Amino acid sequence: MAEILTALFLSQISMKTIFTLFFLISVYTVNAQQISNIQGRVSDENGMSLSNVYVQVLNSELVTKTKTDGSFSIGEVPFGNLTLRFSLIGYADKIVLVQNRNSISIAMASSGLKLDEVVVSSEKREQKLQDLPLSVTSLSAQKIEDYRIQSTRDLSALVPNLYSSNPGDGRNVTSIRGIGTTSYDQAVATYIDGVNQFGLDTYISSLFDVESIEVLRGPQGTLYGRNAMGGVVNIVTKKPTNTASGFLGADFGKFGQERYSAGIRLPMIKNRLYFGAAGLYNKQDGFYTNRFNSAKFDKLHGFLGNYYLKYLPSNKFSLTLNVKQNENRNNGTFPLTGSVEEALKHPFEVNQNAITTMVDNLFNTSLSANYYGDKINISSQTAYQSNYRYYTLPIDGDFSPIDGVSIINNYGKNWNKVQVYTQEFKFSSPAAADSKLKWVGGLYGFYQTNPVKQGTHFGADGELVGAPFPNFTTVNTNTGNGYGLAAFGQLGYAITPQLLATIGLRYDYEHKKLNVQGEFLMDGADAVITQKDTAGKASFKAFSPKFTLAYKLAPHNNVYVSYSRGFRAGGLTQLGSDPSVLPLVAYKPEYSDNYEIGLKNEFLDQKLRLNLSYFYINLSNAQIPVLILPDAVTVTKNAGKLHSEGVEMEVAAKPVKGLDIAYNLGYTDAVYQKLSLPVNGKEVNFNGNRQIYTPSVTSSTAVQYNYQLKKSSNLSLVARGEWFYIGNQFYDLANQIEQKGYSLLNAKVGVSNKNYEIYFWGRNLDNKTYIDYAYDFGAAHLGNPRTFGLSVKTKF
Repeated sequence: MAEILTALFLSQISMKTIFTLFFLISVYTVNAQQISNIQGRVSDENGMSLSNVYVQVLNSELVTKTKTDGSFSIGEVPFGNLTLRFSLIGYADKIVLVQNRNSISIAMASSGLKLDEVVVSSEKREQKLQDLPLSVTSLSAQKIEDYRIQSTRDLSALVPNLYSSNPGDGRNVTSIRGIGTTSYDQAVATYIDGVNQFGLDTYISSLFDVESIEVLRGPQGTLYGRNAMGGVVNIVTKKPTNTASGFLGADFGKFGQERYSAGIRLPMIKNRLYFGAAGLYNKQDGFYTNRFNSAKFDKLHGFLGNYYLKYLPSNKFSLTLNVKQNENRNNGTFPLTGSVEEALKHPFEVNQNAITTMVDNLFNTSLSANYYGDKINISSQTAYQSNYRYYTLPIDGDFSPIDGVSIINNYGKNWNKVQVYTQEFKFSSPAAADSKLKWVGGLYGFYQTNPVKQGTHFGADGELVGAPFPNFTTVNTNTGNGYGLAAFGQLGYAITPQLLATIGLRYDYEHKKLNVQGEFLMDGADAVITQKDTAGKASFKAFSPKFTLAYKLAPHNNVYVSYSRGFRAGGLTQLGSDPSVLPLVAYKPEYSDNYEIGLKNEFLDQKLRLNLSYFYINLSNAQIPVLILPDAVTVTKNAGKLHSEGVEMEVAAKPVKGLDIAYNLGYTDAVYQKLSLPVNGKEVNFNGNRQIYTPSVTSSTAVQYNYQLKKSSNLSLVARGEWFYIGNQFYDLANQIEQKGYSLLNAKVGVSNKNYEIYFWGRNLDNKTYIDYAYDFGAAHLGNPRTFGLSVKTKF
């Protein structure tokens, strides 16, 4: 109770502080006087004026578009050097450092001739990708459409050393550089529009109408905090501007795949109030057939909505309200077979007697305030996330046609509903900063509730799966709540014009509480308490330092070395059916030390980009998830020490006009130096075993050719081919369940211009059958079979 009152008190203080800050800044910014302005002209390489070029001052709300004669002007610009980004469909993005406030001239090259100059916000401020001393993969809106990225799972192998999959329930588990987990505390943090998707139960995996995806590899604890040991997936959706725009899209594919999307963004009051809304409806008839009733098993449909309301009292201050809702219905969650052998022998067939529907309702909302001053930038983000997830009827727990085990979790809305409240305040150096010092710092807090009630029912055939007798249910209740506070800061200092040093530090404190209760009931009888309502508490704290040196060898060639420390919070063991696993036992935080050296290069007048990195990771107090059957409760213990090292390469090239080539390669050698696991009641040494969900090699090759059919309408013929390779990997720590390396081939062909596009596409064209996900007890889920279809989209 004390923790709840404390969280509510902090929440009230935070909200009052936010609204007071909003009021004071609004009064100041509305009355602020114009300081300076920037004006200029944008043309193509032949000197022809370009209109409707998007011109933005990085790290600010200052934005405009060029007129018909290519001219532009931005007022209320702070003094000092500024970085501008110029963007226009059909032309390569250009980033320019403005030092002279006189009229500037910008020449933009065709996107068919040069690579984009990419801007990322990975270190919580916008900056050029190639200048960032960090391993980052950045995907623009166009690249996301080219690769047909419709879920975070689609990033597998596209990003070096990244693997993502799920057992058929839509909750993607992601691993980077051998740092991953199958428990509910993620090792790779996911952020959507600046909001930390706190856990597997509260994050949205479906993607559409996305502006960019940035994947940061390696520990990011300094700026992102808890559970960013492997890295961060930073997703930014498209936002409204002064120009009204919208889209309509439809996809149709094999297995009854349908996907309909629509969106609109417009200024309600020009330069002041903006509105945006986008929606996605998707469905499929399913890849699997249930032999038990000869029906499709994994039929699903869902809706995802994303809504924005943005208010600018002035160019220096903004308020943004964002609401996301995601509702999914899955008539066949966990399309699993009992073993890998069975999954490969009878692909895309299951034989389950307990048939149910998963109801999954997610709701995320956030309120952001940003002030861009002459001396300091200030931002605040308050967010709330919830997920209510249950099965309408008991779900099959033995993945067979017998009446053995089924799992029950439909106990009403007071149970199995996760809620998280987060608050972050961030302070940073302004957009115009001539000082050699760039900095960012802030405070972060969260409060989480997680009441879980789950029953394991043994039916008439319960004795066949080890029950002492049939027709009874054990009910385990695990009611968890916790809160955390953190302070973080990072400084970058230009020792010389070529040498940049960066240091960062974060302090995290977390407190967790867990109440457990166990019950037993025979069918038709009253419940008997087997575990009295008992509570446990635990607190954890950690420092996460970072140090980087970056040296500019030439204007487009950089080298860097870095050290960073990762941290994943500890916790308390849940109550399960295994009497040898005691509940409320605290497990320690997991730590990692990461060393990295990297090279970033651009050659041939921005026609070729080559980024290389080598990493070395030592991980201690490895948190090992253990799935307790048959009640499907995951408990966590500290049981290992891991060593991981590898290399990464990213290549992008435009050798001739219209031809794009991208190649990404990752190699990871992740081995446990120490690993002790329970086997038949005894601790067994598995030293030397390899990490799970970590392919030895990941690679992706994409080749796309755009041939302009009609210059007046920018109509182009597009042909694209992709080859992915995922190397050998294991799905259990004993290294008994293995998937050998395999390749996947994708392709698409169609026509497009700036207003519409139509494509025919195919995925897994050689119909490779492979294990995508498996539990350590053997139950396996296959990757999607060959699919093909048609996509159409119009933009206005």
